[in-house]
Amino acid sequence: MSAPQASLTQAAAQLMDQGVEWMQQGQPGRAADCWRRVVEMTPDFAPALNSLGAYYLSQERFEESQALLERAVAAAPDLAIAHANLSRIHSLRGEAELALKAIDRAIRAEPASWGPHMEKARLLEAAGRHREASRSWNSALAYMPEQMRRSPHLQTLIGQASAAVREDQEQLRNFLLDRLHGVGGRGDHRALERFNHCLDIVTGRRSFVTARPLTLPFPRLPAIPFFHPEDYDWVPKVEAAFPHVLQELQGVLDQRDRFTPYVQTPPGQPKGQFAALDRTLDWGAFFLWKNGERIDDHANLCPQTEAALIEHAPLNTVRGRAPVAFFSALKPGTHIPPHNGATNTRLTVHLPLIVPRDCALRVGEETHVWQPGKLVMFDDTIEHEAWNFSDQLRVVLIFDIWHPMLTDLEKRLVAHTVEGIMAYYGEGADLGEL
Repeated sequence: MSAPQASLTQAAAQLMDQGVEWMQQGQPGRAADCWRRVVEMTPDFAPALNSLGAYYLSQERFEESQALLERAVAAAPDLAIAHANLSRIHSLRGEAELALKAIDRAIRAEPASWGPHMEKARLLEAAGRHREASRSWNSALAYMPEQMRRSPHLQTLIGQASAAVREDQEQLRNFLLDRLHGVGGRGDHRALERFNHCLDIVTGRRSFVTARPLTLPFPRLPAIPFFHPEDYDWVPKVEAAFPHVLQELQGVLDQRDRFTPYVQTPPGQPKGQFAALDRTLDWGAFFLWKNGERIDDHANLCPQTEAALIEHAPLNTVRGRAPVAFFSALKPGTHIPPHNGATNTRLTVHLPLIVPRDCALRVGEETHVWQPGKLVMFDDTIEHEAWNFSDQLRVVLIFDIWHPMLTDLEKRLVAHTVEGIMAYYGEGADLGEL
């Protein structure tokens, strides 16, 4: 580039910046003067052509605007905003098909820009093409940044888009159900559970929930929020011990000072969403087994509880880490915030013992209300939370088991891997959960 060309480019850039400043000060006329000078200096400078074309569009000088915008897209075919402005001109003139073609060019130039998708949806709605419009509304919402979603001046538009998407999804659902009528035969709820979940996702009633193990992800295990206890022959044996476990719990509750805060963030570590529970007995724990070690003073108070777990449940075993088993007590008004567990190589199991009203567990998008004596098995690497909004104490027995889809070889390999991580970093290293 020669020196005169370089200085000319620099001068054009300065004029463009000055135009932006004039626009910010609410003086579009002065901004347009800057852009005219740029176009005089560099006739094929697409940003200046687009800006000046947009100014003439705002003045309803459509012929001049269109001429400038066509020069802009000829010089820079991927300048999405220029195509969008051309679409606007065609729309104002009632040239619906030309408007759609222009906005499609804008979308091809910037597929992830939400504005052109919104404009296309508006054009399709006006043409009565509601199903196509809903897909464009959906794309616009998907690409819209979160801060824009919260913008007050966009709420009407977002509401319109969301309503159109919901209406279309409901119509799609009815359409599919009509086509599927009889295909499922006489399948009961259990037989159709996964497919119905799929249909809910496709038609917008639920989202696709995934697991997010924080420290030890094991691939190719499906993200199942709640497992069906009736599928496992050991479950009735543990549930049969419920009266004895409840009786032993009553003895433990008489010694409430033996409970310790479940959340105990190490010094120097961020408390995050658990700050309100850190080192408080709002969420208290009475451990029978912790980090693979039997807590003798506690376990000796609950021999039948321990026996039910040790003799029947497929507890995961990792030297220095597992098994873990404890009474979990939530005081009235306590909320355990949404979080993800450490590894999907295990499931978390609850034996509900004291369950007042207004208590529940959410895993993914499924909410479960505990029933005393009925085991609950879930993958805690899927986002989950629990709450006790009653005025009474809630207590469940919590323990971990191996994920039932792991082979015996995989269980051994996982155990050795966790033990290896601990050995590598050394005794006393803060490794969080594993």
